[in-house]
Amino acid sequence: MPLHLRTFTRRSLATAAAVALVASTLPLNAATPKDTVVVALAFDDIISLDPAEAFEISAGELMGNGYDRLLRYDVNDPSKLLPDLATKWSVSADGKTYSFELRPGVKFASGNPLTAEDVVFSLQRAVLLDKTPAFILTQFGLSKANVAERVKQTGPLTLTIETDKAYAPTLVYNCLTANVAAVVDKKLVLSKEAQKDGAGDLGAAWLKTNFAGSGPMKIREWRANEIVALERNDSYWGPKAKLGRVIYRHIKESATQRLLLEKGDADIARNLTPQDLDALAANKDIKSTGTPKGTVYYFSLNQKNPILAKPEVREAFKWLVDYDAIGATLIKNIGVVHQNFLPLGLLGAAKDKPYKLDVAKAKALLAKAGHPNGFKVTIDMRTVQPVQGITEAMQQTMKRAGIELEILPGDGKQTLTKYRARTHDIYIGQWGADYWDPHTNADTFARNPDNGDDARSKPLAWRNAWAIPELTKLADAAALERDGAKRAKMYEDIQSEFRKTSPFVMLYQQTEVAAYRSNVSGLKIGPTSDSTYMFAVAKR
Repeated sequence: MPLHLRTFTRRSLATAAAVALVASTLPLNAATPKDTVVVALAFDDIISLDPAEAFEISAGELMGNGYDRLLRYDVNDPSKLLPDLATKWSVSADGKTYSFELRPGVKFASGNPLTAEDVVFSLQRAVLLDKTPAFILTQFGLSKANVAERVKQTGPLTLTIETDKAYAPTLVYNCLTANVAAVVDKKLVLSKEAQKDGAGDLGAAWLKTNFAGSGPMKIREWRANEIVALERNDSYWGPKAKLGRVIYRHIKESATQRLLLEKGDADIARNLTPQDLDALAANKDIKSTGTPKGTVYYFSLNQKNPILAKPEVREAFKWLVDYDAIGATLIKNIGVVHQNFLPLGLLGAAKDKPYKLDVAKAKALLAKAGHPNGFKVTIDMRTVQPVQGITEAMQQTMKRAGIELEILPGDGKQTLTKYRARTHDIYIGQWGADYWDPHTNADTFARNPDNGDDARSKPLAWRNAWAIPELTKLADAAALERDGAKRAKMYEDIQSEFRKTSPFVMLYQQTEVAAYRSNVSGLKIGPTSDSTYMFAVAKR
């Protein structure tokens, strides 16, 4: 629904009406307006617009454009940190207290001033709500019981964050670039607070579908599986967005995205197959751009399934993927075969690729596990490319070893919800780095401190019921190591063990490619889900 309706001026109402009109009349009979970019994108994975809850790939992009945080990283060199709301930052001699000084004069899109009080409220709120991404903050010893003492305002524009241990400082700083650390408008959010069971919900119900940020763009409207409308925030403290609005249209099919782009009904297409990208290469009105992403694709075996929990079965699946064929066709120009959980570009990322299609070896392993004739199993699959094509290809190679793979199709929300409840057999999907540090992926693929159904932390290892106390200890130790070379070696060792024993079959690292009309400029795909900055895009 339209946001902040009660506070709109007449001009704002007119703008919002125009956004809704443009969105509702697409595809257009003429070129899209010059101050508007229309993006064809599959975004059926969006569940929430609340930075404390949103943890999906598509939602990440909206957070990156709509919300400020203390720090951002340089999209041209993610190893470098840049000031966002914080202009100065430091860590104490004992490595446990982080201090920040904010830039003055910042306002939220609502017009409310942004102060240290809002930053402290936002970080505390994320911990108190304890939604899926909260672990990015709670991993530093923050909890509902102590967050009020450990995240404190020390002045109008200053604050401190106290951690429980002396972590690698780059890890802490990079975590503060994540969406869960985005700053929300305390006054606005609390004015929308609902009461439940005698307690306030910290505005959670309202912010799930609304906006309370200070970033370059405002999230004006989200209609699930239909449109998202962003609008320039003229109150933004930095350079203003070059476009008046950005409208995302939910288009899952690559062929449809290509058609809209060719006709000029879309300015940017984001989910094109290699075949459609090749077909557009000869069109002088269409250009393309691509970036290796901190995103890896995989499928995983739920260890609650007694058959999939057998070590020989886990290994057999790794020999039943035709990696070379997938690399040459289904992910041509949009990814590279990669068999490690750390994407290339992160500290300690391994390049080893020990697995290839070997049906005979897989059958021998299945026989050793007591299943010489194979078995039946299901896989939950989001119906987007190239995931669907890869799954169907695997279905054929697995059949050669006697494994009957039943594909259960669904949209992103459906498959993720089932996966997070760990009620799947096999799940195929992607994982994007939440921040530019190796712990972001080690923490989820190779760490599972509590495998119980009621565990507080629920990383991907937990979702697949993979109990790994020793690997968890190694991941914890790597997070504390301050020597970069030693830390890199630790992650290399963790990946080596992971490749051999994990229930994850790593498939490829994404190269995200977007095609766009030649009158669009400034489009750069970011290395993470929240760093494709549409506010930098222009159109003539």
